[in-house]
Amino acid sequence: MKPLKTELQDAETLRDLGSASVQIVHDLKNQLNGLKLYATFLRKRMEKAERPADEQETLAKLISGLERAAADMTVLVRFGRALELRRQPGTDLARLLRDSAEGAHVEFDGGPFEGDFDPVLLAEALKNITAGALGESAAADGGSKVRLSGDGSAALIEWQAVAAQADADGEDPFRSLAGASGLRMALAAKIVRAHGGEVSSEGGRIRARLPLEK
Repeated sequence: MKPLKTELQDAETLRDLGSASVQIVHDLKNQLNGLKLYATFLRKRMEKAERPADEQETLAKLISGLERAAADMTVLVRFGRALELRRQPGTDLARLLRDSAEGAHVEFDGGPFEGDFDPVLLAEALKNITAGALGESAAADGGSKVRLSGDGSAALIEWQAVAAQADADGEDPFRSLAGASGLRMALAAKIVRAHGGEVSSEGGRIRARLPLEK
C-alpha cells in the first residue's frame, strides 16, 4: 500500500477523517493495554506453573507486540491533537541535542544555544529525528553525523540522513507517513514548528532551525 501523504486536495475531508481516527485509535489503544494486562497475568501464571519455554517465549512476544502497537497508537493520537507547550526560558538546546542524539557524534559551532523551549517535547522531537535520520549507523560510525550551529538569533541542527529512506526516494521524510518511524518524524516536525522553527530535507541531509533567545 502506498504511504498516505499529509497533503490531500480535500482538506475538510482530511480534517474530519483525522478527528474520527484519533478517537478510534485512542479507544483501540486502551483495548490493547487491557489485553496486555491479561497477557501479563497469564505469563506470571505460566512461570509459576513452569510451562514449557516455547510457550512462555510466545507469550512474551505477544506482550511485546501489544506494547509496540500501543506505543505507535499513542504517537498517532498525539499527532492528531493540539500540542500544549510548557516552555522554559533559558533551555539549553545543546544539552537537549546531546542527550537526545545518544550514540551519535555531535559537533557544536558557536553558542550559546539557549531558547524558550519545552524541554520534554523538544527532546522527544530531536530524538525521533536522530533515529529517523541516522538509524542504527549512528552508534557504529564514529564520523560526525549531527551538527549544531547558530548565529545568535537562530540555531541550525543538521543530520546526515544516512537512514532516511523517504529522503532517498525523493520524498520529504517529515510528510511521508510511512510506518511508525514516519509518524514519529511527522510529530517531530509538528513539535519544531510549534516552537516557531522549521524542518527540511534535501540532498541526503535533514535540518531543523529553531529561534534562540536574544
